[in-house]
Amino acid sequence: MTPDAPSADPQADPNQEAPAPACVMTFNASDPSGAGGLAGDVATIAAMGAHALPVVTSIVLRDTAEVFDHSAIDADVVVEQARSILEDVSIAAWKVGFLGSAEGVSAVAEVLSDYPEVPLVAYMPNLSWLEEDDQQAYLDAFRELVLPQTEVLVGAHQTLTDFLLPEWSSERPASPRELAVAAAQHGTRFVLVTSVPLPDQFMDNVLASPQGAITGEKFERFEVSFVGAGDTLSSALAALLAAGSELHAAVGESLAFLDQALDAGFRPGMGNVIPDRFFWALPPGEEEGEEGTAATEGAANDDEAPKDPRHVH
Repeated sequence: MTPDAPSADPQADPNQEAPAPACVMTFNASDPSGAGGLAGDVATIAAMGAHALPVVTSIVLRDTAEVFDHSAIDADVVVEQARSILEDVSIAAWKVGFLGSAEGVSAVAEVLSDYPEVPLVAYMPNLSWLEEDDQQAYLDAFRELVLPQTEVLVGAHQTLTDFLLPEWSSERPASPRELAVAAAQHGTRFVLVTSVPLPDQFMDNVLASPQGAITGEKFERFEVSFVGAGDTLSSALAALLAAGSELHAAVGESLAFLDQALDAGFRPGMGNVIPDRFFWALPPGEEEGEEGTAATEGAANDDEAPKDPRHVH
């Protein structure tokens, strides 16, 4: 039995437009695989009920297995893309992914600084495919210019350890709290650390502040690699914050969304499995295709096959 439909408001204006969904501006690369980058951001933000405003920062040449090269968009063009739409549309959250170059980081940071009240979710992907000098310049700029404006920094445990604690030499893995302390030194309020190794074939995903762990979710480790999981998680979080969710609840819902998207993932080519951000739209009984069943045995990785499977990276 379905609930009664609400009675029409006799005072309602039939010509009045419905309110627009919350808008999220995302700065990221164009990814022709559709797994991550702007394609992943747009799909995820739409799946979460928000509207994406995508700004292209670079063009990545890749397939579903690896990144081959990239071409950064001119920093002035990145800024003009953003400012053109910001003069027209009000945004409720930012998502920052790969910004292409140190110059791109500086340009995006300048735009962000004009809207300090808008929450920023920043995702740090694995950039091991970049030339060493370019990678170091990018990370230095990101650390100096983007982290001070970041509400939540998202990344895989090993990636964030290399980024935030490059001198870490202990055999013991850095804890999420220690990563949060390091991020806080640059102005970031929280870290969402994924793929934290646990015993018994599990990986933890933990939201932490300098005071300690706040919330999280454990994923079981399996033997299939994913691409685009990190962009999915960070975009989902940005969309939920834009819609007004509290951080604690938004993280829990984002992790649950990611887990289901991974379980319903598919393999469009010969490389890794892509999360299905619209798993919830499939008719009953069609959640798992021939490749979808493999996804439930999977791991998440953005750029290369992980040493430990099902990394949310």
